[in-house]
Amino acid sequence: MIKLPSIPAREVIRKLKVTGFVFDRQAKGSHEIWYNPVTKRRTVVPNHSGMDIPKGTVRAIIHEAGLTVEEFVRL
Repeated sequence: MIKLPSIPAREVIRKLKVTGFVFDRQAKGSHEIWYNPVTKRRTVVPNHSGMDIPKGTVRAIIHEAGLTVEEFVRL
């Protein structure tokens, strides 16, 4: 099993864009909703400047996006 680190929001967003996600809308506060028109999946990314996203939250984003941790790390 791959160990997942906490990473910045811009890195998570970059990887989501590679898999086909597009910015859908701004949610409450600094949270962004990203949507994949092909798979019809949505995921919420907390985009707090200067802070890393905790590894548990990254894992939840990966799960909502329909990816595996291995696929996400390879991107």
